[in-house]
Amino acid sequence: MSIKSVAEFTHLKANVLNDYYKNHLSEFHSWNQKKHSEEFTLYACNLGEHLAIDESSLSNGELYTIVTNKDGHGRKGTLVAMVKGVKSDFIIKKLQRLPAGKRAMVKSVTMDMSNSMYKIVRKCFPNAEQIVDRFHVQKLMYDALQDLRIKHRWEVIAEDNRMRALYKEKGLEYKPEILSCGDTLKPYGKMQQVACKKAE
Repeated sequence: MSIKSVAEFTHLKANVLNDYYKNHLSEFHSWNQKKHSEEFTLYACNLGEHLAIDESSLSNGELYTIVTNKDGHGRKGTLVAMVKGVKSDFIIKKLQRLPAGKRAMVKSVTMDMSNSMYKIVRKCFPNAEQIVDRFHVQKLMYDALQDLRIKHRWEVIAEDNRMRALYKEKGLEYKPEILSCGDTLKPYGKMQQVACKKAE
């Protein structure tokens, strides 16, 4: 439950409750990582055999590189490290503060396809297999497919315009081909023709 929800339930101002929690209930001021918490936080006790690393933008747009233990499934004990920024050399320097023996026991790290992530994983988790996150692969495939669809659509639009001009020049009415699924090629491109044939 968020602090805002608790504040609404107890008829308090959210910012007042947030300040009270931070300054009195959370033990933030006695936290041993408080001095460097804006730059990085490390939880060696959460290191496991299977990790994930990715960058994420927080509330004000600041970027952080986050390392998580996949066996934690997002619950307590999942966060291994949170380092401000995405510069590989800075992140490597901070992650290497984690015990070398525990880092050596990491068997796999799931990540995106950026060169900086490869460098970080290679230097900090030398025995880990590097696994590309399937969502990044899917996104690349989707983007490539979308580029192809747009290219085909513009080709069909150009051909449609050429045919209309040709028919108009001859004083004839142009009627575009209607596919078996009831659509014309123009809104979708050549890929719609394939889709219609498969649907038959």
